[in-house]
Amino acid sequence: MTATLQERRATRRRNKALSFNPGRPAWKEPASPLYNFIKAVIVGGISLSIVIPIMLVVSTSLADDKQLIAAGGFVLWPTNPTFAAYQAIFSGEFMFRALGVSAVITAVGTVLALFVTITMAYATSRPVMFGRPVLLLVLFTLLFAPGLIPMFLMVKQLGLLNTLWSLILPSVFAAFNFVVMRSFFMNIPTELIEAARIDGASDFMILRKIVLPLSKAVIAVVGLFYAVGFWNAFFNAMLYINDQTLYPVQLVLRNYVVQGGSMAEAIGVATSPPPQSMQMAIVVVALVPILIVYPFLQKHFNKGVITGAVKG
Repeated sequence: MTATLQERRATRRRNKALSFNPGRPAWKEPASPLYNFIKAVIVGGISLSIVIPIMLVVSTSLADDKQLIAAGGFVLWPTNPTFAAYQAIFSGEFMFRALGVSAVITAVGTVLALFVTITMAYATSRPVMFGRPVLLLVLFTLLFAPGLIPMFLMVKQLGLLNTLWSLILPSVFAAFNFVVMRSFFMNIPTELIEAARIDGASDFMILRKIVLPLSKAVIAVVGLFYAVGFWNAFFNAMLYINDQTLYPVQLVLRNYVVQGGSMAEAIGVATSPPPQSMQMAIVVVALVPILIVYPFLQKHFNKGVITGAVKG
C-alpha cells in the first residue's frame, strides 16, 4: 500500500515536472477562465462603443418627426423608418455634385500621394551621400508643417484658389506615411537589390520589378490612410474654395450642421425633414464609401503597418 502511494506521488511529480517548461513564454500558456471572461468583457465593451454610435446615426436618419420629438432628438431604433431625409438631400443635384467632387479629390489625391511617398521613401531607404546626418536632417524637416498663413499665401500665389488642386496638392505628402513606407522598404533584403544591379537594372526598374511587388501590403494601407484623409478633409475647402459647385461632401455636412435651415435651402431642399434626420443622413452618405472600401484592405493592416512601423 505504501509503495503504491509512493509510486503515485512520484508519477504526479514527474507529470508536473514535464508540464512545466521554464523556457516557454507566459503568453503561450493556456489562459484561465477568468482571463477569458475579462477579455471578452473588454472586447465587448469596445465593440459596443463603436457599434452603438453608428446605430444611433443610422436610426436617427431613418426616424420620423414624432419619434425624434419623443426621444429628444436622437433615436436608437426607429419604430416607423422613413427615407424622407435621404430623398430630400438627393432631390437636387447639389449632393451628387459634392459626392463627385469628393470622389475626384480622393482618387487623384491618393494616386499622387502614393507616387510621391513611394518614390521618396525608396530614395531615402537607399544609402545617401554624406550618410546618416544628411538623411536625419531631411527627415527632421518633414515633421514640421508650414503655418496656415504661409500655406494660404503659397496657394494664392500659385493661382490654385477655387480649384480642386488646392484641395489635393497641400495634402499630397504625410510624414507618418512616409516613415512607415520607408521603414518597410528598408526591410527588403539588400541581396535582391544588389543582384538586380549586377544584372544591369536601374533604380526605376528595381522599384517597379522588385520593391513594389513585395510592398503591396504597406502600399494598400498607406493608400487607405491617404484616401480617408482626402475624403474626410473639409478645412482646406473652407479656406480655398468659394464656389459652392466645388464643395466636397464633408464641407456640405459641416455647413449644414452649422447653418441648418439656410443650408437646406442652398442645397435645394424644398420640404426639409427634421434637422437631426438631415444631419445624420448626410453623415451616413459621407461614411458609407469608407465602410465599403475598408473591409477589402483590412487584411493588410497587420502586415503593412506593424511591419513597417516596428521593424524600422
